[in-house]
Amino acid sequence: MNQQDNINYTFSFESTQTPTLIFEVLSDVRQWWVGLYGEEINGESKQLNDIFTFLAGGDVHYSKQQVITLEPNKRIVWAVTESKLSFLKKADEWTGTAFGFEIEEHTNASKITFTHQGLVPQIECYNDCTSAWTSYMKLLADKLK
Repeated sequence: MNQQDNINYTFSFESTQTPTLIFEVLSDVRQWWVGLYGEEINGESKQLNDIFTFLAGGDVHYSKQQVITLEPNKRIVWAVTESKLSFLKKADEWTGTAFGFEIEEHTNASKITFTHQGLVPQIECYNDCTSAWTSYMKLLADKLK
């Protein structure tokens, strides 16, 4: 395994919105993890230990997440506690991974970085999942211009 195999998926963009507004949008997954595959989200995603489920593409993607890190206006991370991605040989490949955002405030803009820890090139889902994440992040970047 080479060093690149351990690189988690990341996507960064800038926003002229305030870190407070950015964090408000990011902590509500219904504002950014929707719009592509008929998503259904149940539960909450804004407070430490909140749990929500995500279902997309009928039953193609199911996952359950819990807020594990919450630093207002700076960072939020969800741990994936259950997953069933029916298009994979190992359908629970996301279980045990985590994803979230960091907000860095700069003079004229904030930098937002999304990372999915554990979504690395050697896993089966990598190409399809990074493609989907990139689509969601581009929609979010447009929303937060």
